[in-house]
Amino acid sequence: MTEALAPTRAFLNLVRVEHSVFALPFAYLSAAAALRALGSGVHWRDLALVTVAMVGARTFAMAANRILDRHIDARNPRTQSRELVTGAVSLRTAWAGAAIALVVFVGAAALLNPLCLALSPLAVVPLVVYPYAKRFTNWPHAFLALAQLVGPVGAWLAITGTVRGSAPAWVLGAAVGLWIGGFDLIYATQDAQVDREIGVRSVPARYGVPFALRASIVVHLVTFGLFVWFGVLVGLGWLWWLGLVVTAAAFCYEHAIVTPTDLSRVNRAFFTANGFVGIVLFAFALADLAMRG
Repeated sequence: MTEALAPTRAFLNLVRVEHSVFALPFAYLSAAAALRALGSGVHWRDLALVTVAMVGARTFAMAANRILDRHIDARNPRTQSRELVTGAVSLRTAWAGAAIALVVFVGAAALLNPLCLALSPLAVVPLVVYPYAKRFTNWPHAFLALAQLVGPVGAWLAITGTVRGSAPAWVLGAAVGLWIGGFDLIYATQDAQVDREIGVRSVPARYGVPFALRASIVVHLVTFGLFVWFGVLVGLGWLWWLGLVVTAAAFCYEHAIVTPTDLSRVNRAFFTANGFVGIVLFAFALADLAMRG
């Protein structure tokens, strides 16, 4: 039994399925805001399908990214241990996993409502384009931001079935996209030199690590402004603003521990703080919405 499950475990490790925690809280937050706008109780079925759709879409995106980048990963010392490079996951298994994840995503969209099904191909486009972006633009991080925007918007449409009144979801989606895109600027600094040598394009590779870190600060300032705007649009109260204070502290911490001369704590900034921000904001927003009934 253990041997039979080994390929599945290796695939799940390949796509880092546990990192869905970064995006899911904001999808739930958008769904909660939509429920409040409808004056409705919790739609547990829809929330479950939103979860399935989000995990399916992210799994497909990560699998596609790993497949398309496998030759690049093989040339980068930091990524040479990835499963498709070492052979722990076969190319056939990766393609099969990506296909299953895509079917799961589209199936969940179909079960939600006709609008989600109709728009599901548009949601897939940035997920596929992003891995190619580093081949034709110095700003692939912008395509990652666009891909991340889909989650909150999709969750709102899943609950309401209409684009009418969805402005808060677009604002939240833009905030989430810029948040992740800004951290991708930081994460990419690790590979700036290698990327130049092998021809991979990114902001750190083209403009340098100091510029990329400054750009990430600007992006996160805009992100914070969008979080404020979302709170105003939805009418969130003091708990949300308290959550934003905690988020601001997390942003400051992340940018303080990564400098042009010391990139050793990039993973701490990227993974630990990212997960913290998503969970904290969702928890404070949910508490605020629950307190208001």
